[in-house]
Amino acid sequence: MSAILHQPEATAAATASLAIETRELAKSYGKLTALASLTMTVPRGEIFGFLGPNGAGKTTAVKLLLGLTHPTSGEARVLGRPVGDRATRQQVGYLPELFRYQGWLSAREVLALHCELAGIPRRRWSREIDEALQTVGLAGRADDRVATFSKGMQQRLGVGVALLGQPELVFLDEPTSALDPVGRHDIREIIRGLKARGATVFLNSHLLSEVELVCDRVAVVDHGRVIALGSLHDLLGETRSVRLRLTELSMAALAALQRFGEVEAQDDWYLVRGIASGVVPELVAEVVRLGGRVHAVEPRQMTLEDRFLQLLQGGN
Repeated sequence: MSAILHQPEATAAATASLAIETRELAKSYGKLTALASLTMTVPRGEIFGFLGPNGAGKTTAVKLLLGLTHPTSGEARVLGRPVGDRATRQQVGYLPELFRYQGWLSAREVLALHCELAGIPRRRWSREIDEALQTVGLAGRADDRVATFSKGMQQRLGVGVALLGQPELVFLDEPTSALDPVGRHDIREIIRGLKARGATVFLNSHLLSEVELVCDRVAVVDHGRVIALGSLHDLLGETRSVRLRLTELSMAALAALQRFGEVEAQDDWYLVRGIASGVVPELVAEVVRLGGRVHAVEPRQMTLEDRFLQLLQGGN
């Protein structure tokens, strides 16, 4: 069972500034370790990406933080209170990856049902529902049955449910999975709007390009363990790759270019991985000095997807 994190009074202010705090949080099912020793903090007002392949432990971590399951060991706090605290739950919004609403209900009725489940005073229902529908772009379909909605529209409705009650912390599990590019753009704007009003967003997503656009920091989880955590700048650093179209380059010259990074050749195109951005001009000058001709230079910043795959393959 999770216990309260015992801390000196001097750290009380720091704890109050955190939306999530875990210390060696773990969950096992028999011999299977679903999550191992998760230690991290998420400051209030941050957009935090929680990434990993299927089966990495992401959903288990979210369930633990929501109090939907109990840890095998370790400690956690959400919004400064122990996990599972009833009052705190009313300040948390949640969009699960897999959900289904009753098809015979209208969008407005689904939201009204969740207002009741969340304990929102009835006098506020109308305003909360109208704001949620407007925010997720369903105001024009408020009284239509859910059974008539596309998967993307149902996804929008799920986000609307998560926004009811103006939560301080919102967990979004694959919020853009069923959406077209316009829908993904809209969800990004909703996430940024949550941050602008001071809310914290905990985002699970397999669309790493989306995470890269909105998150302040990310954690990468694999086999139940966090293998990397930090800002995008921390994770991506200044390492780049550069793609060049070269001709008249001898094999000896090609070997000499290995000092700039890992070189991969395909016809006249050469990809140099792991080169610092400031070294690209030196690379081009070296190609010319060795007798090669440069027809194109295409510098490329390492993407979050590149780094994610590198980490899963055991790269530092």
